Amino acid sequence: MKTVGFALNQQDKNALEKQLHKLGCEFAFCSDMSPDLTMQPSILCFNESTVFVLTGPGFTPVFQALCDEVVHFDLSDHAGLCTLLIRQENGLFRFFSSFSLHRVLEEFVGLLQSDEPAPEEVEAVAEELDPDDEPVSTRALFRLVRFAKPYRWKLFLGFMLTLGSTAATLVPPYLTMPLFDDVLIPFQAGQPLKGDLALFYLLGLFGSAILAALLAWARTYVLALVSERIGSDLRTSTFKHLLNLSLDYFSAKRTGDLISRVSSETDRINLFLSLHALDFLTDVIMIVMTAAILMTINVKLALLTLLPLPVIAWLIHLVRERLRAGFEKGDRVWGEITNILTDTIPGIRVVKAFTQEERESDRFSDTNAHNLRVNDKINRTWSLFGPAVSFLTELGILVIWAAGIWMITESEITVGVLSAFLGYISRFYSRLDSMSRIVSVTQRAAAGAKRIFDILDYRSSVPEAENPLPMPSVRGQISLRNVSFRYGSRQVLKDVNLEVNAGEMIGLVGHSGSGKSTLVNLLCRFYDVGEGAVLLDGVDIRQISLLRYRECIGLVLQEPFLFFGSIAENIAYGKPNATREEIIRAARLAHAHEFILRLPHGYDSLVGERGQSLSGGERQRISIARALLIDPRILILDEATSSVDSQTEKEIQKALDNLVKGRTTIAIAHRLSTLDKADRIVVMDRGKVVEEGPPKVLLAAKSHYWQLHQAQEKLMREQAHHE
Repeated sequence: MKTVGFALNQQDKNALEKQLHKLGCEFAFCSDMSPDLTMQPSILCFNESTVFVLTGPGFTPVFQALCDEVVHFDLSDHAGLCTLLIRQENGLFRFFSSFSLHRVLEEFVGLLQSDEPAPEEVEAVAEELDPDDEPVSTRALFRLVRFAKPYRWKLFLGFMLTLGSTAATLVPPYLTMPLFDDVLIPFQAGQPLKGDLALFYLLGLFGSAILAALLAWARTYVLALVSERIGSDLRTSTFKHLLNLSLDYFSAKRTGDLISRVSSETDRINLFLSLHALDFLTDVIMIVMTAAILMTINVKLALLTLLPLPVIAWLIHLVRERLRAGFEKGDRVWGEITNILTDTIPGIRVVKAFTQEERESDRFSDTNAHNLRVNDKINRTWSLFGPAVSFLTELGILVIWAAGIWMITESEITVGVLSAFLGYISRFYSRLDSMSRIVSVTQRAAAGAKRIFDILDYRSSVPEAENPLPMPSVRGQISLRNVSFRYGSRQVLKDVNLEVNAGEMIGLVGHSGSGKSTLVNLLCRFYDVGEGAVLLDGVDIRQISLLRYRECIGLVLQEPFLFFGSIAENIAYGKPNATREEIIRAARLAHAHEFILRLPHGYDSLVGERGQSLSGGERQRISIARALLIDPRILILDEATSSVDSQTEKEIQKALDNLVKGRTTIAIAHRLSTLDKADRIVVMDRGKVVEEGPPKVLLAAKSHYWQLHQAQEKLMREQAHHE
């Protein structure tokens, strides 16, 4: 049985396997959302004759239909939610999942729609879609070389210091050989003590210890500095690359997972480079140099010393393959834990308002338990590996003792040679043991590097122009020519043509889902058009520098986002070098100056995370001031007054009147009264422009706009009647 999609915990996995076996289903898709739109897993599966949807405890069927009765599977996505309509002749059923599972669900539906999927086809699709089977290679660590290039000379210095410190640690066993043979054993045999020679060897031992310590300190310091800088560059590059990605990347990712990658994974890689990679390099040099010295002292004993190596190498290979998948799975589960935190903490008011503390606690506990099971599996493998290597190294030392005693009795070596050998092989085997134990951290770092490079390898769907055209001055004329756009498989806009003159105010209206917000996203170039073109002053916006183009646009959203910091910092977000006078002027025009002065610290008052210390209307006026400050040629208002009361709306409308003066303005509004001052109204329906013209003309035409206007007036009368 194969399951793809959302990762279940072990208890749910066992329950699902029993149910799939009972229903005779070999292949299933697991969603992270139930049919009633709660965050609980649900299953879409099928056997030779029937399609099932399973959910709830024990995954009981909540929908089933004969394959022959299913007319069509219609997959669409909107606002981060995927919807699969299973259409029958006598009705339909809705199956939901988050957008992050869109590709997997699309492939699964494709398999479901095939007449008779062959077993090998099911196996191939399952293998392709199962994220747990993606290989993690240590080659990902070698890709860090490009971040190390700027520090290559410091790395070379670190390597030379490592070489020197390792060589210094190999001197003492070599000096113990003549100390035994030329000083101690002759003295024990009755000869006079050679004090000068003994002092010479003791000073040599002391000097080598001092030199080794100094070189090791210098090596550790130099390489730690380099690794910190490599980690810092990696973190900065990843974050910078994230900021340059288009919105479609973020719509398919969880915030917690991205935070985990940029913070935890880069920190883990930095730790690996600063400590474990350094130890590994030291171990390799120590083993090579020790093996060379052992061969020069006695070939037979040296070959006996190397006997455990093939077995240890085989164990490393065996364990490494298991650890790779385990660590990446652990990273993904840890990302899920972070996702829950980033969902729950910002939404704590909603959690408390709906008394869902216990549910969120259970969700966290389940994911944490899953994390525990994954780590337990890794630890079971690793706990067997360490003692096995230690046993082999101890066995190797025992073999050297036995062989050394026999060779002394045969007069092939002296006691000094055996003592030197034992000194060297203790270093050899301890380094071999240390080197084998680094497999764990190497695989963990490799898994982290892969997750980082998954971000760095992603190319934005809104690329920068190779040879951007200069736009020294912008008038603000916008043209849409045969614009079409899709979200996944769903057609959102089709053959939209629109001309907006410089300085003109256009009102965009239409039912929810008609394509208004998508049109605004294309105008901001958050996405690129699928077909057609968007022109600014006659130039395709794809030929203009993204930075230059977006400098021309001011955006006021329905839900204004404020950053943690002072009011002044938030107003000046688009123009960080703005003077206090410019900030106050923008606030005055946005009708925000008065309420700002009433705050304890005025413009230096902290707004709290996401502006939670301010009301909705106050946040909106700060957002308007922010747009005013950058003085954009094009202004986009996305439902700027829909979430406030009537009095606040009047204040915001006054601010907007100041904002739109002399600018090309495109305003989305559900409250049609806010568009009375618009030069033209553009009515959209199902991704097309169905009507446009001055408000009064459209009302007189009694068509689409008139219908919207009448429906809204009727709703307002009903609300007034109930009040």
